[in-house]
Amino acid sequence: MDTIKFEKWQVRMVAHRGLSGIERENTCPAFIAAANRSYYGIETDVHVTQDGQFVIMHDETTGRVSNGEIDVHVEQSPFAAVANVVLPDRDGSRVRRDIRVPLLAEYISICKKYGKRCVLEVKNTFPYDDLVRMVEEIRALGYLEGVIFISFSRENCINLRKLLPMAEIQFLCGKVDEQVLELLCEHRLDLDIHFPALTRELVDRLHVLGITVNCWTCDDKVQGEMLAEMGVDMITSNILE
Repeated sequence: MDTIKFEKWQVRMVAHRGLSGIERENTCPAFIAAANRSYYGIETDVHVTQDGQFVIMHDETTGRVSNGEIDVHVEQSPFAAVANVVLPDRDGSRVRRDIRVPLLAEYISICKKYGKRCVLEVKNTFPYDDLVRMVEEIRALGYLEGVIFISFSRENCINLRKLLPMAEIQFLCGKVDEQVLELLCEHRLDLDIHFPALTRELVDRLHVLGITVNCWTCDDKVQGEMLAEMGVDMITSNILE
């Protein structure tokens, strides 16, 4: 099993939740699979456990990724409860013991080792103190400059900009309106948008404003090539490379 190659020209490719088209999403195997390929960045999602640990998980609970077998609510549970969850492989088998919920530090360390950009989605709206702790943890790992922060939360984006005046921060959204453009320009944010909402005219307008355009989540070769022709800067995908 391998990735789907396509004509991407100058587009920077981002592996969505690691190489989740091949490995279980948001796990160290998925991150390493992406790191050993040509991806520019590796995207993931971060939550905070009840006892303040930063862990990698997209959903609120482990139910979906465990195929319904173990349902631990990540933010309402101590890290020990989350760490004990062994996830099934994509085919449902449970032969492997390395498919677990990682810590943020594991993800950062893998990206740093392989020289990949971290594209880190801050899930939900973090309390300001948690954002500070998260930033300091990444700084202590020596890779803060390697992180692009993304979030659907305007508050997260604004607070991260206050903390990190020079960081790359992308606002996640499903479509662009004038309020979104105002937010991007006022707080010097880039954009990470659901790809069907993009047109060449919109990409051109955003570039005139100095805004980098990332888009999610495109897994179709033909659509990927159309986005590349539009001039998007980044494409986030589960399987395109």
